[in-house]
Amino acid sequence: MFQTLLSQLKQYKKATIATPLLAVLEVLMEIMIPVAMASIIDEGIEKGDMRHVILCCILMFFMAGLSLLFGILAGRTSARASTGFAANLREGMFSHIQTFSFANIDKFSTAGLVTRMTTDVTNIQNAFQMIIKMGTRAPVQLICALVMAMVINFKLSMIFVAAILILGSILALIISKAMPAFTAVFDRYDELNASVQENVSGIRVVKAFVREEHENSKFTRAAGRIYEMFIKAESIVALNNPVMMFVVYSCILGLSWLGAQMIVGGSLTTGELTSLLAYVMNILMSLMMLSMIFVMLSLSMASARRIAEVLNEEATLVSPENADFEIPDGSVDFDHVFFAYGNGKPVLSDIDVHIKAGETIGILGGTGSAKSSLVNLISRLYDVQEGCVKVGGKDVRAYDLETLRNEVAVVLQKNVLFSGTILENLRWGDENATDEDCIRACKMACAHEFITQFPDGYETYIEQGGTNVSGGQKQRLCIARALLKKPKILVLDDSTSAVDTATDARIRRAFREEIPGTTKFIIAQRISSIQDADRILVLEDGKIDGFDTHENLLAHNEIYQDVYNSQTQGGGDFDQKGGEA
Repeated sequence: MFQTLLSQLKQYKKATIATPLLAVLEVLMEIMIPVAMASIIDEGIEKGDMRHVILCCILMFFMAGLSLLFGILAGRTSARASTGFAANLREGMFSHIQTFSFANIDKFSTAGLVTRMTTDVTNIQNAFQMIIKMGTRAPVQLICALVMAMVINFKLSMIFVAAILILGSILALIISKAMPAFTAVFDRYDELNASVQENVSGIRVVKAFVREEHENSKFTRAAGRIYEMFIKAESIVALNNPVMMFVVYSCILGLSWLGAQMIVGGSLTTGELTSLLAYVMNILMSLMMLSMIFVMLSLSMASARRIAEVLNEEATLVSPENADFEIPDGSVDFDHVFFAYGNGKPVLSDIDVHIKAGETIGILGGTGSAKSSLVNLISRLYDVQEGCVKVGGKDVRAYDLETLRNEVAVVLQKNVLFSGTILENLRWGDENATDEDCIRACKMACAHEFITQFPDGYETYIEQGGTNVSGGQKQRLCIARALLKKPKILVLDDSTSAVDTATDARIRRAFREEIPGTTKFIIAQRISSIQDADRILVLEDGKIDGFDTHENLLAHNEIYQDVYNSQTQGGGDFDQKGGEA
């Protein structure tokens, strides 16, 4: 896990190494100040040597100045290293997520990934900055102060050793109890983020159904669970401070009592006791810093594991060695394909169909009949469990993934538009497309007419998610975007559901006339959208129930007949039988 995270340091290794070195120099300067202070008392004030006092004061100012300088430099390098490390972690996770297949993404919730890239990385950033600076400074200061205390008076220094052992044992116990509590908290963060994301993305539905109170209560419950778990975790960690204070004051009292007796006995000087009191504060401040580091580590270990999970996740779909970079044509063959999500029940069973390049294939089926699952296999968004899917006569697993997906354009029913102008959105299909190319694609998708009615035309700004255009307009823009790829295979996954039948017919006619060589898969619930197809595939529970022309299916396929009758007689949808309400 640590190796995975530290591999993201990259260009910030020098700053990471420089920080502890500077912290050590800062400590060494601080540690010498009590020695000079003791000399002022014993050799200067008590003997009336003002020259010695002045020289020691100058030396103390010089060491304090160097300590301050080294501290400032250590702070700058630690900030640079930690923020750079966090930036690399976020970039590394984001880049790695782009390589994930749908199966990988299904493993991590969207809210979980957002939490990992925000809250978890911030925790790691804070912990890392504390470790490379305080994590070096505290133990070095502790050791140096303890050594100096032993040099001054070995007997009194045993008070410090006892305090360190007691405090270390208690801190270890606190941390062992706190870590599981903090680990559980971050799982709840995922639930909270999921609630926020779901509410914001579906705010129109929430308002339409007047469910604000329900959503508020759901969020309050999620936030309340985090509150309760944090209270539990923090209540354990809170024991750290009173324990620390008890040990600090016990040491001071013990040192003052025994030190005063030794001064009276002549075995200890006033300056030495003053130095020991300074060192006790150094030692106990070091212990306090170490306790803070351990608390931060207990908080960040859960975050570290969650980030490492993402970075170590291996993409289930990768390009093969010696991959093919050329797809001959748009022919598609499903050779006895079986497919399931994960280890679940197969959603596609023994699919065996063969489509020639340039054919238009309609796909019809009820909810859950695996229509989308079928077309997802063409661009290898998932891999089959048995059989194979071929494009251009070759197994899709033999192609370079980028090459394959560039040749297969998919338009979903719920496609996404990104914030930016219409032209910027269109050029997702081809970043080098000219304005004329974009206009031609929009005319084919019947989008040009409504675009030109906007005051800014193709420079109209699309809000995030396409909230300032209608559902039908969004679908047509997404179709135009896909057409700009000039794909060999075009998949329309119920992507004209929000378009009126007349416009739907115009789009299909444009496809026939403008891109006759492109193989087209049209998933639809309306038979009018697919009856012109060369052949129509009827799916039922992930199996082929029929694969023929509109006329032959209408004559011989019962499911197709039921759908046709329900739509022509009562305007019902696929899941309604003819004559039923």
